[in-house]
Amino acid sequence: MADLACVPLPERALLAVEGADRVAFLNGLVTVRLERLAPGRALWGGLLSPHGRVVHEFFLIDTGDAIVLEGEAARLDDLARRLGRFRLRAAVTLTPWPGGRVMGLGDPEAPARLGLAPTPGACRSLPGGALALVDPRLAEAGVRLIVPEGAALPDGVREDDTPGARVAWHAHRVGLGLPEGAAELPPEAVLPLEAGFEELGAVDFDKGCYLGQEMTARTHYRRLIRRRVLPVSFEGAAPAPGATLLTTEGAEAGVFHASGAPGLGLAVLRQENAVEGRVLHEAQGGLQGEASVVVHVPGWVRSLGEQEG
Repeated sequence: MADLACVPLPERALLAVEGADRVAFLNGLVTVRLERLAPGRALWGGLLSPHGRVVHEFFLIDTGDAIVLEGEAARLDDLARRLGRFRLRAAVTLTPWPGGRVMGLGDPEAPARLGLAPTPGACRSLPGGALALVDPRLAEAGVRLIVPEGAALPDGVREDDTPGARVAWHAHRVGLGLPEGAAELPPEAVLPLEAGFEELGAVDFDKGCYLGQEMTARTHYRRLIRRRVLPVSFEGAAPAPGATLLTTEGAEAGVFHASGAPGLGLAVLRQENAVEGRVLHEAQGGLQGEASVVVHVPGWVRSLGEQEG
């Protein structure tokens, strides 16, 4: 049996939240209910601005003596700084996990061969010290390996750092409509429910107060979801990040965020344009340009078009 290929993800890094108050501390700040977190179950969640817009997205992993956040490497210091503002007298420390590597396995056989249930967030420690978890958003998004400094890859797993492997990993994720990092989720530009936090289990509406909770609850209960982050495909060069997208009639349809892989990107689109196969055009000087994109709506997305009623 061939080894499973494992792709390094250097754009992701690890922040350890330790101390006796770590659960209560994070529960009052992030979008998910920390009681759902356990050594065998990872979560996806986010830190919002006071106005309820996404600032950071991350996985949460319970190692037993710490809660490890897997987030964007380039902004890990910013995440620690923002969380640290609220530490006050809480018995909590926030430290990067030294030497820890994040890696991805996209083979559909990976959960079974690593002893994981094929369900979002399934998590277990492996012989040799690595930690494996099924993507807590969608099981189809693959498996993450958290490899501490000095730990070996599990038996039957090999590293594949070729350009083709990296492109395939990100193309699969972007095609599923799963944004990661500031390029795909610009800080304070998108509401969590616009980015799928509700469908993907990254927000709890019953746990009480957290940062940005009031706007998130209002958006949910009044069904004020007027935009969605969705994958788009294109041929040739990608639209510029931040480019306005227009309908064929010239009406503003949304904004292109970033190209996560050749021919694929993510955009935030007005609900009426979140239609599978719809063609949109990059605006140039207020007019339609030559570049166009095709909208895709992943199967997990629900409630498109539902408005305040």
